[in-house]
Amino acid sequence: TGPWTVRFQANRGAPAEVRLDELTSWTEHPDPGVRYFSGTATNAIRFDLPEQFTEKDREVWLDLGEVAVIAEAHLNGQHLGVLWHPPFRVEVSRFLRAGTNTLEVDVSNLWINRLIGDEQHPDDCEWTEKALSRWPDWFVEGLPRPSASRVTFTTWKHWGKEDSLLPSGLLGPVSL
Repeated sequence: TGPWTVRFQANRGAPAEVRLDELTSWTEHPDPGVRYFSGTATNAIRFDLPEQFTEKDREVWLDLGEVAVIAEAHLNGQHLGVLWHPPFRVEVSRFLRAGTNTLEVDVSNLWINRLIGDEQHPDDCEWTEKALSRWPDWFVEGLPRPSASRVTFTTWKHWGKEDSLLPSGLLGPVSL
């Protein structure tokens, strides 16, 4: 159980870090930077483990529960691997220690949520129905983008502002 610290990639529209008392989809967060985030974020938690979990010949598995979309985990600084499909589980016996342990789970989601998030802001390009009608002057001239709140740039409108977000992040429940 939480609290979890979630650290987001810089320059992706999200705050540097948020605290979650329980694991939920980023799309349910009140901060739009988190709700529309696309990229990789690190979920970190410290937990205490009783001595019995580290007994010799005892096999312990870490189960991340539900992950949207792909995870890379570290336990006490040791790489556990990339978990890219259910079940999101890995054997961790040799990395556990009695007392305080640190789990970090890097989760990457899809680009869709950021594209939908950018559609919440005014256009700074000229469009036909879905295609870019011409390269914007700011892009051609290497100038800063006029709409600082937009993170992405595409030549095709893949998604609209009313489209549904996809669940994202470490959803759990996480268990040993």
